[in-house]
Amino acid sequence: MKIKKAIITAAGLGTRFLPITKSIQKEMLPLVNKPLIQYSVEEAVACGIEKIIMVTAPGKTAIEDYFDRSFELEDMLMQKGEIEQAKELSRLSNMTDICYIKQKEQKGLGHAVLSAKSMIGKEPFILILPDDLFEQREKVLSNMMDIYLQYGGSVVAVKEVTEPEISRYGIISPEEVAERVYRIKELVEKPQPSEAPSNLAIMGRYILMPEIFELLGSTQPGKNGEIQITDALQLMLQNQPIYGYEFEGERYDAGTPLGWLETNIALGLKEPVIGTRLRDYLRVLLESANMR
Repeated sequence: MKIKKAIITAAGLGTRFLPITKSIQKEMLPLVNKPLIQYSVEEAVACGIEKIIMVTAPGKTAIEDYFDRSFELEDMLMQKGEIEQAKELSRLSNMTDICYIKQKEQKGLGHAVLSAKSMIGKEPFILILPDDLFEQREKVLSNMMDIYLQYGGSVVAVKEVTEPEISRYGIISPEEVAERVYRIKELVEKPQPSEAPSNLAIMGRYILMPEIFELLGSTQPGKNGEIQITDALQLMLQNQPIYGYEFEGERYDAGTPLGWLETNIALGLKEPVIGTRLRDYLRVLLESANMR
């Protein structure tokens, strides 16, 4: 069954970025030349997604405004002869069908996903956490969709992490079924390294079967008093398989100030227009620092 819908979660309060996130949504912070959230939308569209459900929070309207049509601004740019900018604004509002739903309480990722149940229905869907970006971009999701079509069942993106990082992630117990593809035997949310079944951590891309909604509805709050999607996936294992895809390439975490800065640099170096100048600037900066 072709996957047509995606959920993108953007309801967090962004407390790690305070005080800037008191007035600006974290997902609207710029990464090089566009906001963080745009990368997720473009990734979904590149994988053939026809409808995006954006889970936001009350009072967070900047994302809706950003992807909405701005006729006056487009017309002004056209009159000034800035045709390419006008076309880019038009493209943003026409990329795909985006609808919005509010997560009224901060009860975790599982609760955010559950709030979109009525808009997904009984179809499999993609879940994207916009803090996570991948060097291979939409290729990660595209490969996950191939695994879903070949094996059936839900699929999560996984990557090896170091021992000190294990307690920050959901960790899988893997059984290899093909190169970089694992049938998952167990999932544990944020275990201590000594209790972890492996060092393969779940990153921010999921293909989920619709049964996840019923399981989330009966999942009790876990760590931090939140409804954890990892706990619901563990319940799902009792009735259907779940697979892990160990993706290639780097993964960037833009969910912390340092990670956001590192991601800006990494993506900036890959941009054809500014990459060379940025590389030269960083070289001079490092040379200056080493001389002190």
